[in-house]
Amino acid sequence: MKFNKEGAPAEALYEWWEDLQEIESPKNQKRPRRLDRAGRATLRRCATIAQITGVPAYQHLCRRLQQKGWSASSLAQNDRLAAVAGLLAHVKEDDEQPLAKTMSACAEGSDQPKVSTLRFMRLLDSPDLETIFTGLRRVLPLMKHKANVKALAEDLIYWGDKVKKEWAYSYDWPDKSGDA
Repeated sequence: MKFNKEGAPAEALYEWWEDLQEIESPKNQKRPRRLDRAGRATLRRCATIAQITGVPAYQHLCRRLQQKGWSASSLAQNDRLAAVAGLLAHVKEDDEQPLAKTMSACAEGSDQPKVSTLRFMRLLDSPDLETIFTGLRRVLPLMKHKANVKALAEDLIYWGDKVKKEWAYSYDWPDKSGDA
């Protein structure tokens, strides 16, 4: 199942994320909003994936995606979806760029990337889902809570060597030589 492409599961995930937001999104004005500020607050307080699995907002996402074809065939996939839900509760603004591009963009008024190369390399070294979840929770504030919603979901669902390589190639590594 792909979240970074258009389709029923991707749209269901995006609508769920929009429902967590405090502001009205101009993207989906055709459907009634079901604001879930309490769900967002509860998800944001969850420090582990295990905590997320017991949150009604996450369970609502699971049911929504199952209706759109999400296969809840394994505990590992459900844990990955829980990590996605927990992180999306911290995302306030959708970005069109790949996640690594957003991380490597320079902060306003600075020539340094929002996420330093050292911190980025630590993310790439994340050996498991819990580690990347914790790392991204800490990085999202540095990115001003801005991330590509569908790409974040896709990358976490399929976290592994392929995604790590894609991130490494997408990150704009600073030039250490001083040459322009």
